Amino acid sequence: MSTHADRLAALRDELARRRLDGFVVPLTDEHMSEYVGAYAQRLAWLTGFQGSAGSAVVLPAEAAIFTDGRYTLQVREQVDGANWSYQSVPQTSAAQWLAEHAPQGARIGYDPWLHTKSWVQQATAALKAKGAMLVAVETNPVDAVWHDRPLPSDARLVVQPTELAGRSSAEKRAEIADWLTAKGADAAVLSALDSIAWTFNVRGADVDRTPVALAYALVGADGTADLFVAPDKLTDDVRQHLGNAVRLHPRDAFADHLGGLAGKTIVVDPDRAVAAIFGTLEGAGARVLPLRDPAILPKAIKNAAEQAGHRAAQARDGAALSRFLHWLSIEAPKGGVTELSAQDRLLAFREETGRLRDLSFDTISGAGPNGAVVHYRVSEESNRPLELNSLYLVDSGGQYQDGTTDVTRTVAIGTPSPEMRDRFTRVLKGHIALASAVFPAGTRGGQLDTLARRYLWAAGLDYAHGTGHGVGAFLAVHEGPQRIAPVGGAFVGGDEPLQAGMILSNEPGYYKTGEYGIRIENLVLVEPRDVPGAEKALLGFETLTFAPIDRTLIDLALVTPAERAWVDGYHARVAEVVGPQLEDEAAAWLKSATAPL
Repeated sequence: MSTHADRLAALRDELARRRLDGFVVPLTDEHMSEYVGAYAQRLAWLTGFQGSAGSAVVLPAEAAIFTDGRYTLQVREQVDGANWSYQSVPQTSAAQWLAEHAPQGARIGYDPWLHTKSWVQQATAALKAKGAMLVAVETNPVDAVWHDRPLPSDARLVVQPTELAGRSSAEKRAEIADWLTAKGADAAVLSALDSIAWTFNVRGADVDRTPVALAYALVGADGTADLFVAPDKLTDDVRQHLGNAVRLHPRDAFADHLGGLAGKTIVVDPDRAVAAIFGTLEGAGARVLPLRDPAILPKAIKNAAEQAGHRAAQARDGAALSRFLHWLSIEAPKGGVTELSAQDRLLAFREETGRLRDLSFDTISGAGPNGAVVHYRVSEESNRPLELNSLYLVDSGGQYQDGTTDVTRTVAIGTPSPEMRDRFTRVLKGHIALASAVFPAGTRGGQLDTLARRYLWAAGLDYAHGTGHGVGAFLAVHEGPQRIAPVGGAFVGGDEPLQAGMILSNEPGYYKTGEYGIRIENLVLVEPRDVPGAEKALLGFETLTFAPIDRTLIDLALVTPAERAWVDGYHARVAEVVGPQLEDEAAAWLKSATAPL
């Protein structure tokens, strides 16, 4: 099965053998992860799609792949339209499409370990009108035809030191225990991998770009816990760190353990736990409370140690990025620099810090028209040179033990056009408006999102992604529940009240299909803001990311004195934080790159 068409045909044969008329293939794992291990890359194996969000439906005579606005171009480049129809979310969904396309009376299979309970309910309701039914499979049919499917990672867990975590695992479990007691619950299921890593102060290497380990956990109202993880992943150091209050079990014992909780009241997160967990508990006679994972909010609100670690990581990463931008300023105009070579050089600068554990996501290295592909991933086939009088967009980040970084810079190679400068300046004005915002405590990200879009909207322009996502502390680069995004539609999640200690990205952009892309991204920390005479508690943002913004792309006729002052102030801070870390030539370049406008 060397081609994706062969794989699709093999899956259809397997479905027919199982008397199924269709199957739904999501891009996730048993933990509802955004980024998944190689063993769980079923959607990519079947279709060729390399994005980080999507799903597919296979029927006997047709198949569809579902992606949102971030992947409109990418999905068409990577997935063969002769075999798959392209469907846009939120205009439609897998459930809605099935209701229209599934044969009358069809049996549509799904893996209950890869979908939420709410999705199952929605799909069941959608299919009912067709007299069709959703059928839970005991084993995934994609796995049955994926003969060289990788095994799950066997990487060992490592301890995240308390001095970096800021609080011990025992303290975190005690806080969860108090919350469970207040809810009248006996225990909470933790199935999100970053929640488990945070709660137990451990990290892993089972998922590329995210330092987590494949595991499940139950945290009890008495502060003890059950951790389900492959025994050979546990070192003596980790066992000692976890202590006697954490009972250890093999990961594959999790479902059987749930089956023994009859009569218990168990909290399960309906957005982060799969349907199989609910079904197993309910089938065993447990009472299930569908509440948010109790680690989610405290994980999002960074304590003083995590904030300090982030600042150190951002300063280190900013120096690596500045060295790269200096290198790019010399080499790119000569010709010969490509997306791949630039990406590799940036990685090398990060590795030279001696502290890089991994990238925080696959670097987006987009030259010219490839920069307009929001989540572009360069390959040997797509690799473009950085050409004169074009734009280059690089979105990248690192995983360091003290923090996770994510930063985007757009650079003019040669002389930018007036239109490029206009669009860049409008994106910058939106970035500044959000970075400078002062807002009442309790404000939601969705209320702030329009600040970043205002100047694009004034010119009839926009961008098809959220403006900001949460970021973890040596954890997931995309972390909830905080977001700065429109409420509703494809970017649901902008309705979480922002709280001091949350870290988010600030990344408005503009993308002209077939020509160029622009994005300016810094990470920001929500912090209390004192305003004389204020009659309510206020919040604002501390900018954490430090790397120069390309001054040649700023149209000074479009910026106000206050915006000019913001850029000058930001660049002065970049020079202060990054300058002492750079060598002679790079330091001189930085001084010029951060000079007042």
